[in-house]
Amino acid sequence: MTRTRPALRRLLATGLATLATAVVGLVATAGPAAAATTPGIDVSNWQGSINWTSVRNSGIQFAYIKATEGTSYKDPSFNANYTNSYYAGVIRGAYHFARPNISSGAIQANYLASNGGAWSADSRTLPAALDVEGNPYSGGYCYGLSTTGMRNWIQDFLNTYRSRTGRYAVIYTTTSWWNQCTGNWTGPWANHPLWVARWSSTVGTLPAGAPVWSFWQYTDSGSVSGISGGVDRNHWNGDRTRLIALANNTP
Repeated sequence: MTRTRPALRRLLATGLATLATAVVGLVATAGPAAAATTPGIDVSNWQGSINWTSVRNSGIQFAYIKATEGTSYKDPSFNANYTNSYYAGVIRGAYHFARPNISSGAIQANYLASNGGAWSADSRTLPAALDVEGNPYSGGYCYGLSTTGMRNWIQDFLNTYRSRTGRYAVIYTTTSWWNQCTGNWTGPWANHPLWVARWSSTVGTLPAGAPVWSFWQYTDSGSVSGISGGVDRNHWNGDRTRLIALANNTP
């Protein structure tokens, strides 16, 4: 995931693993080598000005775009990226970088939903993603929370986002962070799509209890026409038809 500071990518590279989704019918296959995958990216202000027409013409079909962080930061490029990607034909979604040690999950979910993370059934808007991973700031890897405290924080965020939008949020994490900081929690995977975070040629081990991945971020140094410099590259585990089904919340 694109961070608030580029150096954080290197700090988080070790031990990145995978996410999964248990949303029945929305995932075409359980493995990256079987059947279709759909190419995508995730971006933030660090990518600068993006030519979304060039991005779409290069074959990119979806993008997660940083919207918010914590309780007060809105990415300055979000409005342009979210609008321009839509009109270029890219299926887009917003993401929120979690700061569990500065407020409740509900406060941050409401901040996301009020600042770009809302949802509409227009075939091009994905449910927003909660980016929850190792703390890049002071306060400890797990933000100073116990495993029970972290579970409660995440559940508070997910419940509030669902109440605001009617959708189950996507969860972006790493296997190592998730298993350590939530204590191998399996609760969300019955409904929430999971996003793989492992910069490797294989997805690897999934978080505890996750049956399958939905999105896989497989590199942080990809190259895409229309974007200067490196960019996170992702796969959707299915074809574009299934991705549109996720966007529209249809079987």
